[in-house]
Amino acid sequence: MRVLQLSDTHLTGDGALHRTGVDAAAALRGLLAHLAPLRRVDLVVVTGDIADDGSPAAYRLARDLIGAYAAERGAPLVLTTGNADDRTAFTDVLGSGHLGPDLREAALDAVHSPERAAATVLDGVRVVTLDTLVPGKVHGRIGAAQLTWLRGLLAVPAPRGTVLAFHHPPIRFPNAVQEPPTLANPRDLADAIDGTDVRVVLTGHYHLQLAGRLGPAAVWTGPAVVNRRDLSCGDEAVRYVSGSAATLIDLADLDAPVFHTLQAGDTIAETGGERLREALRHTSPED
Repeated sequence: MRVLQLSDTHLTGDGALHRTGVDAAAALRGLLAHLAPLRRVDLVVVTGDIADDGSPAAYRLARDLIGAYAAERGAPLVLTTGNADDRTAFTDVLGSGHLGPDLREAALDAVHSPERAAATVLDGVRVVTLDTLVPGKVHGRIGAAQLTWLRGLLAVPAPRGTVLAFHHPPIRFPNAVQEPPTLANPRDLADAIDGTDVRVVLTGHYHLQLAGRLGPAAVWTGPAVVNRRDLSCGDEAVRYVSGSAATLIDLADLDAPVFHTLQAGDTIAETGGERLREALRHTSPED
């Protein structure tokens, strides 16, 4: 099972630029074009901050652009909210955020919760989205009702295990001065998944890739579509640079997930066909 994770598209309904000067729609289109040769994708997940202005038009644009990419590959599309999102507009356009390849809601085996959480089982893997949005705030929180619902859901294991997807990471990156706003109650989540089949947690928010753990689960913070955050500026500044990225995740074994960052950029060399196969033969372990 291969999952393509996108995060932090920050689209606007009127085409206004992101505050860093980036045309978010152009960035998303460019990234999807860059990823066009990637044909084998079983699921597309978007981990929040879909809209920068909270407008229904921004959610329709995300559904149309990312949905077309997923549909071409026969892949379901799962989306969740971030701090920049508007809960009402998200729901009006995307429903629970769990869409089938035809972009219809609940096209798969799905469980929906009144506490703004949902679960879909795909090829034996249960994918659960949680809403960490705290209106008007940058940090996130998983509410008590969601945690109660999650505990009940996880009481019955999925055939191949469970993946959680939400916006605010339960891990922090090292930074001596700036403590980044993040998930406010990671220990509550850790307690809820302890002893369950949750093995992977997918998040966004930081605009950079970061790996860690929360109890039994591998935590991956995916990079952003709209821009990239660069920590090489040190602790005294915050630097964003141009460029879009996504993550390709191999979930053949949920106990040993593999994460690969896909960065859009100019191609300087590419080898394929028999020439590539010949090169690989010379690097086999038998040589």
